[in-house]
Amino acid sequence: MRALLQRVLEAKVVVDGQTVGQIDSGLVVFLGIAQQDNLKIGQKLIDKILNYRIFDDEQGKMGHNVQQAAGGILLVSQFTLMAHTHKGLRPDFAPAMPPAAAELLYLQLVDYAKAQFPHIATGIFAADMKVHLVNDGPVTFNLEVSTA
Repeated sequence: MRALLQRVLEAKVVVDGQTVGQIDSGLVVFLGIAQQDNLKIGQKLIDKILNYRIFDDEQGKMGHNVQQAAGGILLVSQFTLMAHTHKGLRPDFAPAMPPAAAELLYLQLVDYAKAQFPHIATGIFAADMKVHLVNDGPVTFNLEVSTA
């Protein structure tokens, strides 16, 4: 499982002209789910995201996590993160979990994230989403977990 985190000043997801998820400052998390992933792996990744210290503390260092920074999380499914891109000129999406199973796991992870932290917004799984964000920094990190 892979998450691309972007620290933002604001962000929203728009589907068919309607805003479906929105946060002020916090994290946009693009989440890619691989075929071998499961709920335990996903929970480990969510826990890491919630505790990852990438917000400024009192000394101006990256010492606070999203919870300490009183931010929100916009969690967006993105199967393209799982693509193999090292060979050829077209991405290979074979490593990504099939859509039906990935949607079920994604929804379980959204529920888990909301149980851990109340400020969670989402996109819509498999929708044609327009993600608007103002990257703060820019600060972007790629997190991966593969075993629980």
